[in-house]
Order: sequence, then structure tokens, then C-alpha cells
Amino acid sequence: MAINRKDFLKAMGGLAALTILPRKVLGGPGHIAPNDQLTKGIIGMGGIGYMVNHFSSNERCRLVSVCDCDDNHLERAVKLSKERLNEEVKGYHFYRDLINDPNVDIVHIATPPHWHGIMSVEAAKAGKDIWCEKPMTRTIGEGKKVMEAIRQNNRIFRLNTWFRFQDTFYGLGTKVEPLKKLVDSGLLGWPLKVTISGNNGFPWKFFWVGKENLVEQPIPKHFDYDLWLGPAPYKPYNEHRTHQTFRGYWDYDGGGLGDMGQHYIDPVQYILGKDNTSPVKVEVDAPQQHWDAIGTWRKVVYTYDDGCQIILEGEGHETPNGPFIEGPLGAVYQGFRCTIPNIMDKLNEMPDPEPQNTDFIDCVHTREKFALNEINGFRSSTIVNMGLCALRLNRTLEFDPVNLKFINDDAANALIDQPMRGPWSM
Repeated sequence: MAINRKDFLKAMGGLAALTILPRKVLGGPGHIAPNDQLTKGIIGMGGIGYMVNHFSSNERCRLVSVCDCDDNHLERAVKLSKERLNEEVKGYHFYRDLINDPNVDIVHIATPPHWHGIMSVEAAKAGKDIWCEKPMTRTIGEGKKVMEAIRQNNRIFRLNTWFRFQDTFYGLGTKVEPLKKLVDSGLLGWPLKVTISGNNGFPWKFFWVGKENLVEQPIPKHFDYDLWLGPAPYKPYNEHRTHQTFRGYWDYDGGGLGDMGQHYIDPVQYILGKDNTSPVKVEVDAPQQHWDAIGTWRKVVYTYDDGCQIILEGEGHETPNGPFIEGPLGAVYQGFRCTIPNIMDKLNEMPDPEPQNTDFIDCVHTREKFALNEINGFRSSTIVNMGLCALRLNRTLEFDPVNLKFINDDAANALIDQPMRGPWSM
């Protein structure tokens, strides 16, 4: 059943008068001690919410609620939580009911990206800590608002792409740490050029493209399409807009770049030491994009003010056997093959990078920032969104990394803070 606009506005007014805080914020008898079990709720049960490290309960954090505006997804999640986890979870249709559940400590946002900003801000204001899927937000402006809400409400935020601190980094055959040590050592020289390509182990998901001229279809009775759209512009329903294929439309995500960009680019940002800045220019080589449906691209090039570059090689423009990182003094190829002799022996003699807080549950207890948080996560999300703005406009854009605005381009700046469909706002 679709949410009624009048009822929604009434609920908004009620929330202004009453804010329900989780037990860890209240202190006293309900305060969570370092060894106490935390609780979480998941918003969005269409796919990624079921990943084994998300849809879980253990002695450190217990799943207590799930939410989805598709009744089929919601019923499945409630049923599976009992069958697999032996948990009687609360099922919610409207996300704000989960956010304001006093039994929830952590809100896990696993929705399409056009909801990430609103839900993160509202969860922060409700005193909840946040685990958000990538990309952090669909626009640069939404990311700025998330950062501010996290800061004002003293929340702990985790962005869920983990390659800067764990797991083998795609085709490179190594974790990120040795690459960080190599760059910090100066052995490759400076400035550096990083090429992210299917040919060195980073395939772009170009099947995430939209369809033009979609035919309107009846909305399934079990699906609250109006609520699913939320802040996005209203478009007649077609199943290809939603659920597993929503990434192909500008209103909800950013195609293969929006889906995989932060996975690929965030570790590079860390390796280059760019966590507190952004590129000053983005150039694109791509077909003219459709106003609604996202297409493919051939090349995206980001340039920093010191000359470092991140090059994304796309469809039909991949350099065979090209390096991942190259500088004036050396290069690194797929499988961590380096042109500098005895590189591993040299790296073993060098200090390790600064330690990172990589245990989110510990961070919630200690109130220390997680390794990939709202600040550095915003910067890597901004790189992705800069590229998407350039693709939509099909032109080179210059960017001010301090004021977070495009330079002398009103159309590009209009994409930073995009209007939201009423009554939704941040």
C-alpha cells in the first residue's frame, strides 16, 4: 500500500516533536558497555542485504529488524531471519519506523543510492550509527549533508567498500598495504598515474545500462513504487527501473561507474594520500548520454593539482598489458609485478602505513572513526560523482576541491544539489 502524502506530512510533524534515541545514547542503566551486544536493522532486502556478513546475528551484534517497501522482499526477510538465524525480527514497510525503533543501535542502509543520503541523515539525527552501502551518495551535495549530520550528531559511519584495508585488491594479487608503502617510499617517483582497466583486473559492469523508451507497466500490488521512488522524479513504472536493474538510470545510480567506482577508486585515493582532497579536472570520452538511461563510456581521466592522474579505461579503450601504477622511476603491473628489482625486500625494510580502525563494532563502542568513514568516503564518492556529472554533460569539467564546486559551469553545479520530489528533502 502506497504511503499517503497527508499521512506522511503528519508523521513528519510528529517526529519534530519527538525524537526516540537508542539506548547507547541515553546512558544510565540502558547504556551499552564495551562488551554488550549491539543491535541492527537493515533497510533494503532486495539483494545485498542478504550477504552473509550483513544478514547475520552473533554475540556482538544481533539483527532485530528489517525493512522493505516490497512486501515480497519483506516477508522473505522475516521468514529467513527465523529459519537461518533463529531470530524473530520486526518487519517494517516504512524506513523511518525502523530508524526510530528504540531497539535498533545500527542502521544498515542497503537501498538504491538515491536513498542513501536521506536515510543516513535521518538515522544520524535519530542517534543511530550507520553502515551504508556504496556509493555513499548519488550526488556530491547529498554527501556534504551526510558529513554534516554525522558530525553534528556524533555518529559512527561506515561506508561498505573494504579494499583499502582488507582482501586482495582485484587483479593486483595483493592487498593495498604494499602498494601504499611503495608509493609512500617515493621509489616510483612523482607524479603518479593510476590506470583502472579490465586489462589489469578491474572490469567495469557495462551491463548496468538503462533502456530507452520504456513502456509503462502495471505496478505490482505487493510493491510500493511511489515509496521506492521517494525523492526521485516520478516516472511511469517499468520493472527495469527497479530492483536488480535500477543502476542503469540517472535518477537512482550511475551505471557501472556508480556501482563499481568506489570499490576501485577509494583504495587508489588512499594509496595516493588524497583522502582530504579531490581532483581539479575530469575529462571524458563517451557517446552522448541519454537523458534518462545510462550508457557506456570509453575513458574518464581525473587530474589532481600536483599532476597525479586516475585513468578509467572503459569499453573498447583498454590498454593491453598496461601498468596499474606508473611514475617517472617505475611501474606496477597486474599480479604486483614491479619494474623495481627486489621490491618486496625493499618494502619489508620500510615502516608500515598508519594503523586503521577496521572493526566497525569496536568503533561503535569506542566512538573512534572507522577506517572508511563519512569524510574519506565522501572524497572517493565525489570522484565517482564528478565523473558521472562529466558523462551526463559530455564535457571536461574543472573542480574546486576546497569549495566543492565546478568552476564556471552552472549546468554541472546544478547536478551537485539536485531537486528532490516533494515531500522528501534533506
